[in-house]
Amino acid sequence: MEQRDLAGPHLDAESAAWVAALGDGSRRTREDAQERLHGLLLRIARSELRRRSTDTRVTGPELDDLAHQAAADALLAVTRKLGDFRGESRFTTWAYRFVVLEVSAKLGRHFWRRPTAVLDAEDWERLPDRLGLDPAQEPQWRELVDALRQGVDEVLTEHQRRAFVAVVVDGVPLDALVARWDTNRNAIYKTVSDARRKLRAHLVAGGHLDGKAGTT
Repeated sequence: MEQRDLAGPHLDAESAAWVAALGDGSRRTREDAQERLHGLLLRIARSELRRRSTDTRVTGPELDDLAHQAAADALLAVTRKLGDFRGESRFTTWAYRFVVLEVSAKLGRHFWRRPTAVLDAEDWERLPDRLGLDPAQEPQWRELVDALRQGVDEVLTEHQRRAFVAVVVDGVPLDALVARWDTNRNAIYKTVSDARRKLRAHLVAGGHLDGKAGTT
C-alpha cells in the first residue's frame, strides 16, 4: 500500500494516531487499528439503536445484527474516505457520523422489509390510542377524530397528508420514511410539524379545541 502523509501536524494527537495507523503501510498495524475502530463503531451503533428502539420496535437479535451491519459498513466507509479527513473535528467524532448514518439507513430498509409492521393507512380507529385520548370520553374524541380526518383531507397538501398519515396514523418510524422518500429527518419533522399546525388551526376553528392545548 502506498504511504500517504495523512497524519499532518494540524491533527490532535489521538486523531493523528488513528489516521497514521489506519493508513500505515504495515498490514498488521492497519488490521489492529481497524479491529479497534470496529469495536468503537459497534458500541456507538448499539447505543444509537437502543436509543431509537422505542420508535423502531427492533429488539433482541435483530437489533444486534443491525448494529454489526452498521459498524462493518461504517468501518468500510471510514477507511475508504480516510484521505478526506482534514481534522476539523476529532477523528472519532468524524467516524461517529458514518455509523449514525449507517444506523439510519439500515433501520429504514429493515422496516420496509417487514411489511406486516406497517399499519393500514386508513385505519383511523387506532388514532385515539396514538393521540392518548381517554376511552371514557369516546363520544367527544370520536367527533374530534372525524373532524381531524376531515382536516387531513381538506387543509393539508398531498405531501403533508402523506407524512402525517405515515407518522401519526400508521406510526412509521422516521428512519423508514427517510429511506423510502430519499430525504432527511429534519425535512420530515418540518412537514409533520407544519401539518400539525394546520390541523390544530382547523380544529380550533371548528370548535373542537379551545386554542390553548394541542391534540395533534
